[in-house]
Amino acid sequence: MTDLSHFDKDGASRMVDVGDKAVTARLAVAESLVTMLPHTQKLILDRQISKGDVLEIARIAGIMAAKKTADLIPLCHPLSITSVSLDFDAPDEKTIRIRATVKIDGKTGVEMEALTAVSIAALTIYDMCKAADRGMTLGPTRLVEKSGGKSGHFIRETY
Repeated sequence: MTDLSHFDKDGASRMVDVGDKAVTARLAVAESLVTMLPHTQKLILDRQISKGDVLEIARIAGIMAAKKTADLIPLCHPLSITSVSLDFDAPDEKTIRIRATVKIDGKTGVEMEALTAVSIAALTIYDMCKAADRGMTLGPTRLVEKSGGKSGHFIRETY
């Protein structure tokens, strides 16, 4: 079993000391799905939701969320992120896929920032469209790729 690095030998919570780690280029890509009625997806893609351009507002929300991850997730390190981007596509007539890519030159990874970005973007889509479709479903949300640091390169086999 892998040791959990956020606990000391006595089981007390702690922020991991990354002081001795090397600075490396790090990247994380995460994605989340929002499933909805086909009519709702059409409204989003045609920019017909009365609250505004859903995907652009969700993009901004995701970027802001990535930058605030350390304020939201206990024991995450505050990071000087170098890049956050969110992209959207429609793999079928009832799904919006959100993909976030986060980059940093640092001593710790940005997986949590990428996962937070897609989670908040999905919640924003729900919030902006709930009047049209309260039955929307969020998820799955998952890490797609991660590189940099001692643990190496991870790419999800199927997604």
